[in-house]
Amino acid sequence: MTGYDERPVFLPVTRAEIDHLGWDQPDIILVSGDAYIDHPSFGVAVMARLAEAQGMRVAVLPQPNWRDDLRDFKKMGPPLCFFGVTAGAMDSMVNHYTARRRKRSDDAYTPGGRPGYRPDMPSVVYTRILKRLFPDIPVVLGGVEASMRRFSHYDYWQDEVKPSILVESGADMLIYGMGEQPFIRITELLRRGVPFHSLHNILQTAIVVDKDKEVPAIKGTGETILPSHELCVADKEQFAKAFRIMEEASNKWSPDRLIQPHGKQKVIVNPPAPPPGQKMADMPYDLPYTRLPHPKYKNKPPIPAYEMIRFSVTLHRGCFGGCSFCAIAAHQGKFVVSRSEQSVISELEKIVQMPGFKGHISDMGGPTANMYRMGGTDMSVCASCKRPSCLYPTICKNLNYDHNPLIHLYERALEVQGVRKVTIGSGVRHDMLVDQPASAVTRYGLHNYMQRLIKHHVSGRLKLAPEHTQPAVLKMMRKPPFRSFERFYRMFRQICQDEGLPWQMVPYLISGHPGCSDNDMMTMAKVIRGLGLQPEQVQEFTPTPMTLATTMYYTGIDPYTGKKIITATTDQQKKQQKGYLLRQSDKRNSRKR
Repeated sequence: MTGYDERPVFLPVTRAEIDHLGWDQPDIILVSGDAYIDHPSFGVAVMARLAEAQGMRVAVLPQPNWRDDLRDFKKMGPPLCFFGVTAGAMDSMVNHYTARRRKRSDDAYTPGGRPGYRPDMPSVVYTRILKRLFPDIPVVLGGVEASMRRFSHYDYWQDEVKPSILVESGADMLIYGMGEQPFIRITELLRRGVPFHSLHNILQTAIVVDKDKEVPAIKGTGETILPSHELCVADKEQFAKAFRIMEEASNKWSPDRLIQPHGKQKVIVNPPAPPPGQKMADMPYDLPYTRLPHPKYKNKPPIPAYEMIRFSVTLHRGCFGGCSFCAIAAHQGKFVVSRSEQSVISELEKIVQMPGFKGHISDMGGPTANMYRMGGTDMSVCASCKRPSCLYPTICKNLNYDHNPLIHLYERALEVQGVRKVTIGSGVRHDMLVDQPASAVTRYGLHNYMQRLIKHHVSGRLKLAPEHTQPAVLKMMRKPPFRSFERFYRMFRQICQDEGLPWQMVPYLISGHPGCSDNDMMTMAKVIRGLGLQPEQVQEFTPTPMTLATTMYYTGIDPYTGKKIITATTDQQKKQQKGYLLRQSDKRNSRKR
């Protein structure tokens, strides 16, 4: 890869770099399962630059070797404040294994996509090593893997209910979700001389203490006790009950502190920090990133994940879609937090200066492409709501889903000197754009957005995720009726025909989801074939921690109704369900040949 900036602007990754800076010890060492990329799309880079802005001396230890004499973990010595540990941008088990538990042959977060540079469950493996080498230094967990395993959870790949990752790893604290606010609070208190062991009440953190220990209450916050880990292991109904409490809490504006007993200990999960204001939402993106991989990778193959996102921009975080198989709301939150228009434009002006940029912004989006600046019209209504989705079963009457700010932002992006084209790579939530009242269509610019998106911001293929066609399965998924996709697809084809555009539609579909039968899959294959679509993107349902669909898969129970749910659980059942769609695709290809 070319274009590396050799100036000493990267944070240190070796003892020699630390010595060059004149440090005796770093204040914080961040240990990651990913390669070190100094770009705001990667959590370690954000936390490192954030701590640096707080006056902390920060070093990064990417992908340390855990199989030798552990010299990588020793080379920097101990930090003065704490180690931060993350598996990386993905849950390691999702990163390492397929839906049928087969080992993957690549890792997008490593140079050349090479596998084997991180263990299964780095959050646990790295923490145990650090605790063995430096028993007196606190370890703080963060990232998706830790966030989604903060309570007792079902691990699909090990096929067992696992304890909180805090208990399993021996870490001292866990930051869940998007961690800027708790991270800043922790560093502020440590700089003031507050001892780490007294940090009990930081919002959006979890700790583990002895079962009989009293922890000071958080003012104005109640406490809810979940079924214990032992009960969750022994009784699937108790596991389902615990999940429902967790999910309802994650959907509230001001939830209780949640406490889950684990044997002689208890895991205390403090409520999340309030959604950040505009200054805080913008701040992580304004930090002085190089926007490049560290020079240590200069003579190594490109890092696939970086190649994919280096010319993209994140507009917002969070998602109010509430899909039952998705962990975004439990991690990033249900309430969408959007950057200011000026913050986005400033980042675009930095991108055009990057090595290799040729005028094409590959994405401007987030978890969903079209939720920028959307949320409750009356936030007092949101404050008392615990609906998991603002879109299912119908669009909430209190939801402001105005697309005009997004249209305007697209227009401004193309005015930035050096930007020639902007395409949208994030998935579009189509149910907000069709079958809406005429007043909403005009007021919220729905048809205008559709036309602009299709005419100017598609790079050959537009990605939509209807996921399924059958009502009973869509209900389990918390997805809209398939007719909304059919309506969008007709409008898409009409606009393409009118404008002479050769674009294609790529529908994302799921097989083997809880509640889906073989007959449902056969019917879906016929419906998709009837629309003339090629089912290329068929994902076998993969149970991931802390989602409703995973709870239904493991327990066979809907936690909200108590009803039994059918599920494809064996490899043969899963293969058969996926096969209905793929066979239809193979038949089409054979006829073409």
